[in-house]
Amino acid sequence: MARQRKPASELFVDALEGDRGALARLLSLIERGDDEAREVGRLAYSRSGDGYTVGLTGAPGAGKSTLTSAIIGHLRSLELEVAVLAIDPSSPFTGGAILGDRVRMQDHATDPGVFIRSMATRGHLGGLSLATPEAVRLLDAIGRHWIVVETVGVGQVEVEVAGKADTTVVVVNPGWGDSVQANKAGLMEIADIFVINKADRKGVDETSRDLMQMLDLSDMPHEAWRPPIIPAIGTTGQGVPEIWDAVLEHRAASEASGELDRRRTFRLREELREIIAQRLGRRAREICTGDRWDELTDEVVARATDPWTAADEMLAAVDA
Repeated sequence: MARQRKPASELFVDALEGDRGALARLLSLIERGDDEAREVGRLAYSRSGDGYTVGLTGAPGAGKSTLTSAIIGHLRSLELEVAVLAIDPSSPFTGGAILGDRVRMQDHATDPGVFIRSMATRGHLGGLSLATPEAVRLLDAIGRHWIVVETVGVGQVEVEVAGKADTTVVVVNPGWGDSVQANKAGLMEIADIFVINKADRKGVDETSRDLMQMLDLSDMPHEAWRPPIIPAIGTTGQGVPEIWDAVLEHRAASEASGELDRRRTFRLREELREIIAQRLGRRAREICTGDRWDELTDEVVARATDPWTAADEMLAAVDA
């Protein structure tokens, strides 16, 4: 006899009491994005607001996962608890997250002060752009006040997700090519901190100089905060304390200037806008079915009516 599944409200209570399995199931609900995900979101929202999100992004192969693992180790040495959302594209074969080289993060898997989740879009209507902030709020609500969001690449979705963090760390490697890629990918616009990882290789000074020149030429205002450029070696942990000090400095500066509140307000406005757009999109797909839809399509194809008039008729069902 199959065991009856607990409702989201009970899972949420269990997660608040430290049940990691319940937390994992709640995150799975968020990834699916159905009615239970809405319930999780409602439960978490009122208890969230104390967490701080650090986004970590950069080109594939930059060593982000190794660096994330080193950051986790540093935070634990400071006796801070941390949660990590490793954002991956959906696998075309399984629909799950592609773990890749994130296996090395499992060094921390048995540490109760660390929670790591690899997260894919799966069936969520809004994809990563809606599932990620919901997952962050859930982690915040259950008491993980330092949340690292690591993205696998520098596509539009990954940059968008990382750019929604309170502090965004962009990771590059020594070499001019990475600097150009960072600029083209739009990472310059979202970076609060630059990290030149694998700094035991040649070209660190040149890359640092290139990034400084790009910052000088950018249209971004740097009066309150100019992104620092920090060399690091993720495999040894060199530079990681300096990275974390920069995160804390950026947090203090953005809080003092009001930038943190402005960012969070903007993100909530955009999230609300996207939720509404996604719901309207679902409603549009629903009304674009049935006999009258087929008839109108045939009329447009036969040029008996124009697409705008046909659309007006279908939309009248929504406006009614």
